[in-house]
Amino acid sequence: MSNISANEEWGPFGRPLFQDQDARALSRVGVVDIGSNSVRMVVFDGAARSPAYFYNEKILCGLGAGLAETGKLNPLGKKRALAALKRFQLLAQGMGIPPLTAVATAAMREAEDGPAFREEIAQETGLRLWVIDGQQEAMLSAQGVLLGWPDADGLICDIGGASMELAELREGRVGRRISAPLGPLKLANIPGGQKGLRSHIATIMQDLVAQMGADYDRIFLVGGSWRAIARIDMERRNYPLHVLHEYRMTPKAVSATGNFLRENNLSDLRSRTGISSERMELVPVASEVLRQLVRAFQPKDIAISSYGLREGLLYQQMPSTLRARDPLIEACRFAEYKDARIPGFGKALFRFLLPLLRAKGDARLRLARAACHLHDVSWRAHPDYRAEVCFDNATRANLGGLTHRERVFLGLALLHRYTNNRRDTPFAPLFDLLDPAEIAEAEVLGKAMRFGAMFTVHAPDSIARLHHYPRKKELELILSPDAQDLFGEVAQARFASLAASLGAKGVVTSRS
Repeated sequence: MSNISANEEWGPFGRPLFQDQDARALSRVGVVDIGSNSVRMVVFDGAARSPAYFYNEKILCGLGAGLAETGKLNPLGKKRALAALKRFQLLAQGMGIPPLTAVATAAMREAEDGPAFREEIAQETGLRLWVIDGQQEAMLSAQGVLLGWPDADGLICDIGGASMELAELREGRVGRRISAPLGPLKLANIPGGQKGLRSHIATIMQDLVAQMGADYDRIFLVGGSWRAIARIDMERRNYPLHVLHEYRMTPKAVSATGNFLRENNLSDLRSRTGISSERMELVPVASEVLRQLVRAFQPKDIAISSYGLREGLLYQQMPSTLRARDPLIEACRFAEYKDARIPGFGKALFRFLLPLLRAKGDARLRLARAACHLHDVSWRAHPDYRAEVCFDNATRANLGGLTHRERVFLGLALLHRYTNNRRDTPFAPLFDLLDPAEIAEAEVLGKAMRFGAMFTVHAPDSIARLHHYPRKKELELILSPDAQDLFGEVAQARFASLAASLGAKGVVTSRS
């Protein structure tokens, strides 16, 4: 049963996190997640709708190791977990953040000595520990996915050390939820060897399908073991972008990676992928669970989510108006506010470039808007490397609501914000994630920002207008009298480069 009282207004945090519904900033909030395999502290900060990770530390304690046989927490795991929690408390105090919010899952709720260890933690560290049940764990994991995918539709599958939670998402709302004993630690000593393990998993999967249904085009995977499998899939494919969030796998890829695991030495894979030895020990069993999950539910697409329970705690407290915001745009706005030379200029730049973008559709307009907010946040980088820093930031930043293709498109547009040439960059392999038309489109957007950003330091749309006539192959710049002297040699060269990227002739006219 849950230890959270429904009468406590603000849940485990004990206080409102989002008092101002229009706020874009989230002051530092610390969350500790005590799982069956790992104990992790995350400190969130930054944009309220798309919080960044101010601090993130994980210890693989293995609290749930042996739980199925003994009914008790692993003694060594308890020792390591307590040491980690003491450290986390001191770190939190040093950061000056409010009291940590600590949440525990399957191992703590199932172990005979769970309540006693919970009391020991309170006495030794002062942490008030919230033990949640499987339904709540599934809800929080699903809400964490919604933090990154506001309109997510599909099945959430969160695997921990001792349990696996499923939750249904339909049009951005959480539906049916269930918890099952399919964590790798729980499955470690199933009798009958590999055949017995497969039969055991298959029986439970059949029951899960009966309760949850199988009408899901997409499965969202949450949890460290799933992320490790995804990282191995990247290694198998020689995939160039090592960002796990929003990484996609197909059912065939899941099967191929399972075979890849069996055919390769795990120690060698661990060194090539950076997966810890403790995590790699769980991967073969987790891979079998994933194989049978995909076989049972038959999704068309499998997406990796780096957001889960901890992010779900934040999402739970967000007002509906904040939840409705675009996490990508909010994160980019916050970055502009914090780091740009002229915060707010990105909005004016987007308005100026809009005539070039209207025919591209909502998805491209969204990326262009994000790019305009980010176009100047790397200005402190050395000029020789500013283009590369922009690309690197966009493709590897903690941004929600962004596919890998969109990351590369955004990065390439920002690279061209600072340079006309993309040859001889270390990022060339990533360009293969885009087709030639997308590469050309990103170049146009980058060169448009490159021109608009230096044309004026205020609002370019107030002194000039752009018109693109694709059939005539003409790009017109209409200047007001106040803009004549601003259109100097560098501006002229950049306008000409923009026109050339469109395959158009640049035409400059004046208005009275």
